[in-house]
Formats: sequence, C-alpha cells, structure tokens
Amino acid sequence: MSSDSLIDLRSDTVTRPTEAMRAVMAKAPVGDMQYGDDPSLNALEARVAELLGKEAALWLPSGTMANQVALRVLTHPGDDVLVGTEAHSVWHEAGGSAANAGVQFTEIGSDGVFTAADVREHVKPANSPVLPIPGTTLVQVENTHNRHGGTVWEQAELDAIGETARALSLAYYLDGARLWNAAVASGSSPARIAAPFDMVAVAFSKGLGAPAGSVLTGPRVLIEQAVRHRRMLGGAMRQVGMLAAACDYGLSHHYERLAVDHEHAQLIASKLSTCPSIRLAPSPTNIVVFELQDTDVSAMELVIGARAQSVLINALGPRKLRLLTHLDVNRAQCLRAAEVLLQLLA
Repeated sequence: MSSDSLIDLRSDTVTRPTEAMRAVMAKAPVGDMQYGDDPSLNALEARVAELLGKEAALWLPSGTMANQVALRVLTHPGDDVLVGTEAHSVWHEAGGSAANAGVQFTEIGSDGVFTAADVREHVKPANSPVLPIPGTTLVQVENTHNRHGGTVWEQAELDAIGETARALSLAYYLDGARLWNAAVASGSSPARIAAPFDMVAVAFSKGLGAPAGSVLTGPRVLIEQAVRHRRMLGGAMRQVGMLAAACDYGLSHHYERLAVDHEHAQLIASKLSTCPSIRLAPSPTNIVVFELQDTDVSAMELVIGARAQSVLINALGPRKLRLLTHLDVNRAQCLRAAEVLLQLLA
C-alpha cells in the first residue's frame, strides 16, 4: 500500500512539512538553545508570548511534555487536579502525570467540559486526614477537547471557572494543543481564550503542520521554573532553530486555513450522519468522533476494513472511533473516506 494512496485521518499529527516549510527550516539561523543563543527559537517564544498575552514562553519538543512540565510547576506530589472527562493528560500521556508530577485527577462535568459550579462541587479541601493534602490545587481545561469531537469551550464559562479558581486559590491551566482551532472556530483571538489562565500550552505539530514543537506560556517566574523541569524531563535540546522556524512558518501560513479543515470534518460528519449505525459527537473543528450502535461491526473491525481500502482512522474504544482532517487531505479524499466507512457499515 503506497503512502501516496493512503487517506490518513488517524490524527492531524501525521502532517508532513510542506516544501515551503522545509525551505524555511533549511535556512533558519540556529544556536545553542540552552545558552539562549538560538535566534529562531528566541523569536518564536517572543511571538507566542505576545500572541497569547503572556509574559514569557518556553519551547518544548511535544505537547505531552508541555502538560507534564506545567503540572510540575503548578502542583506538588499528592495534589488533586480537576479535569474534564477523558482529558488528554489522563488518557494519552502513558501515566506520566502520576509518574512525573505525582498528582491524581478527578474527572468532572460531561463531554469533556465542565462549569464553575462543577469546580465548586468537586474541589477537595486542604488538610483533611483522608483526602489529598493540600487538596485540589489545579483546574485544567483542554480546548479543543480531543476525545469529545474537538469541543470548543464557551469563553464565558472559561472566564467563570477562572474567577472561581482564583476565589478558591487554585491554579488554572489550559492544555491548548489545538487552541488555534478553537480560536478559528469561535472567531475569538488566541489571547482572549488564554486570558483567564495562569499558564497555557499550544502545539505546532498538529493543524499547523510543523514536524515538532509546543510552547508553554505564563508569568516569567513560572516559566523560569519550567526551564528546570524541561531539563529534568530530557526536553532541553540544542540547535532547535530549524524546528522553531517550522513552527513560525505554520503560524504565519497555516493558521487561517484551519477553517478548511473544519469544513472537511463537518463534510465527513454530514455524510456519516446518514448512517443509522453511527452516533456522532458534535464536530465544530477538525475532529470527528462517533460511536457504533445497532451493528455487529466493532470499532477495530471498521478500522481494519477501512485500512484495506486505504483509509486510516483510529479506534478509541470497542465501539468508539475518531478521525481528524488536516492540511494533507483534500475535499475529495474526505468524501472518499466517508464513502468507504458508509459502505463498510451498509
């Protein structure tokens, strides 16, 4: 099976650098990151900090490491962290949050989102003889939410949760790996979405098409702490200017076109909605999540059947599946993928 014939919808992380991005990477000025000598990286960090309205920024090789570093900065071992259901930090980081930060999670709300009232209801008090000490210390939001179909949070709720967190002396963190998608879908600015949070992480290796890279932003005093944790976790690199240049190029040239990915996802969802065996989650961005019902076909059987016809998707469970659109798939390929899935379920 030729890679050129595949319609790869497993994730938006499968994107490959465009020729124009590769050209920028090849010419990027570089230096030693740990000495602060990489001009391409320094420029990217300054740009992202300004774009998100934060004081400072720190480049990390992956979104998972950004989440792990944020947890180590904002919590202590034994702390409780409130998250939405099926959060990335709980489901897709190989148990790193327990191993690296020593925290436990409490999933609250439904469909990946929650309210300020949910926070007040589930926050654990400090200094209990049986509960985590000092209780709940952090509220973490994932926007957009991966496993719930690219859910975009309402800004009013994000603001309300932030006010509640401050009132309860809780830190507030945004896993914004797909914040760019949330901004494009909502018509809001990245800075407005990031405003209520103490720290915010964004990724470049997804919809923006860079080969690697995330950036963690926040107050300078917290970013200075994050530098040490990055090194402890093995994320301190050297001449990363080529990767930083790719991130910068993606931000400049691939940001606005995220709306095309959203249109393609909604096109696939509209086709799949005609199948009675499929129950779709809302798909406001580039992620389509659906569950199989009233059929003997399992999620893995559908994955295998689709792969045999050069369409790649992922199973999230026995009957739950996910596909993502991105800059390496076009409208015709999205229509073809939907056609294949419908035929397999017919």
